[in-house]
Amino acid sequence: MMWNGYESWGWGFGALHMLGFWIVLILVLVVVVRGFSAGLTGRDSVTPASESPLDILKARYAKGEIDLKEFEEKKRVLTS
Repeated sequence: MMWNGYESWGWGFGALHMLGFWIVLILVLVVVVRGFSAGLTGRDSVTPASESPLDILKARYAKGEIDLKEFEEKKRVLTS
């Protein structure tokens, strides 16, 4: 059966374009939301090169997360 020149039971060429449009739109939205959420949580898209445990310990001391006594104790354990 035909309605205004289109078959009523099949997917027309325009419907496939519309489906493709919505798929692309949803994918773009997912990428944008993931990008913003990564920025809000403080995660970096580029991960630093693997650091040694001693480098991590030095960074913690430099940030003031641990004091000199704790730094020296942990350093001694790591280097022994």
